[in-house]
Amino acid sequence: MKATFGAGCFWCIEHIFRKNGITSTNVGYMGGKTKNPTYEDVCTDMTGHAEVVQVEYDPTKISYGEILDIFWSNHDPTTLNRQGPDVGTQYRSSVFYHTPDQEKEARESKENIEKSGKYGKKIVTEIVPAAEFYKAEDYHQQYYEKCGIV
Repeated sequence: MKATFGAGCFWCIEHIFRKNGITSTNVGYMGGKTKNPTYEDVCTDMTGHAEVVQVEYDPTKISYGEILDIFWSNHDPTTLNRQGPDVGTQYRSSVFYHTPDQEKEARESKENIEKSGKYGKKIVTEIVPAAEFYKAEDYHQQYYEKCGIV
């Protein structure tokens, strides 16, 4: 199964997903208007793409709900177009759903977190259909591992 999320810098969230039972990850760009964008294009904040991590997972080992829990717990879904020092629409909080079931589960999950008051502010995460995924350049893939950060 496939799932795609934007949660700020794709390096950070990819590393977190890789530690939590995900079969494979790829970082890239989704949700914009430019065909085949490069990192430099996306960094202009003019292509409309979000930095995303696309994960492959085995639903017999980890559920989509568990993946959503990882997503919600590892970024601030209340900040519009930013995570920490990273600012721009490319850093927006996003769930890109691939199936109607993913959409339903993501919306219910978001609603439950908002009702819980966990963040104390409105959740601004967009939940939108998955669009074309453009894989980021090779040097971005598993960036933390390549740089010895982990």
